Amino acid sequence: MHGNRGVVYTGPGKVEVQSIAFPELSLGNRACHHGVILKVVSTNICGSDQHMVRGRTTAPSGLVLGHEITGQIIECGRDVEFLKVGDIVSVPFNIACGRCRNCKEGKTGICLNVNPARPGAAYGYVDMGGWVGGQSEYVMVPYADFNLLKFPDPNQALEKIRDLTLLSDIFPTGFHGCVTAGVGPGSTVYIAGAGPVGLAAAASAQLLGAACVIVGDMNPDRLAQARSFGCETIDLREDGSMEDKLEAILGEREVDAFVDCVGFEAHACGCNHGKEAPATVLNSAMQLTRAGGQIGIPGLYVTEDPGAADEAAREGALSMRFGLGWAKSHSFHTGQCPVMKYHRPLMQAILFDKVQIAKAVNVQVITLDQAVQGYADFDGGVAKKFVIDPHGMVAA
Repeated sequence: MHGNRGVVYTGPGKVEVQSIAFPELSLGNRACHHGVILKVVSTNICGSDQHMVRGRTTAPSGLVLGHEITGQIIECGRDVEFLKVGDIVSVPFNIACGRCRNCKEGKTGICLNVNPARPGAAYGYVDMGGWVGGQSEYVMVPYADFNLLKFPDPNQALEKIRDLTLLSDIFPTGFHGCVTAGVGPGSTVYIAGAGPVGLAAAASAQLLGAACVIVGDMNPDRLAQARSFGCETIDLREDGSMEDKLEAILGEREVDAFVDCVGFEAHACGCNHGKEAPATVLNSAMQLTRAGGQIGIPGLYVTEDPGAADEAAREGALSMRFGLGWAKSHSFHTGQCPVMKYHRPLMQAILFDKVQIAKAVNVQVITLDQAVQGYADFDGGVAKKFVIDPHGMVAA
């Protein structure tokens, strides 16, 4: 029997690498014949994980973290038909049954059968069904034939694992933000936030043919990372109107498409950049997007925020100028990315060298034992995407 270890949330500001149970092909008291057990090849630290670790959600102590998983199958349930032991697969962070109305409509981010509390589930995440996370050595994945994306060639997959590991969440999420914002050939695009999802969105906008991609952030290193692959940038610590800053770049005061990759822990701009203002990005989106434009919102917004500055925000109620968006006929697109809608074509873009997503988001590979420091460094704002390699399978 194998042992197993994982990254465990133990309270606000605290994570530990602990011994955890080895996964079983079971769902509660019944066998999970449609599942597989994976030896985790790579698993990523996500900005969404940081919301929990900072104590900004109702995540319980003892939660095994990690929803961005790539792994090698070591055991298949009896009913798994199209996958086999040895296959290397990407795991969408959305857990989906493939049987419900939403899954059949391609809305796998809001499956109706995998979370008793609400539509939608994910590994190792608060309110997402209690599924064990994958920042671990081994993990169980249900509904395997439906959920998993098999890489065509295991050796090629390991050679490109720094890129392919991003298919579980941030690359499709950034791409989804751009698609729902209407990005296409010749578009001008503003990306709010230069964290890993923001950088993935910026690379996605380029892949979709955008003419100009502008990234706004308060972290100089992250802005430099965005410039490293051809983005224009705006330092949000500086005073001045956003319209003036856009005009200096575009010659126009609005963009065609706006993508919010920040979410509910947003801060004000300029001289107030140290103050939380959870609706500021959404209000900027309506201000800066042209009439008739679209706004993609992959940034996370929660129903409960224990650390919010006011009572309304603690319940997810934000002060928005929604009348402005209505007057400009904006389209708003929210919610979890349905990863399965995008992961196969994005895999092809990686395998045929049409995008260098790992370079864009500055992937750094660490060991499982370095995960605690990785969380601290990520929270400190480093311009890196941390990928955990539990078994030393990622090539140097």
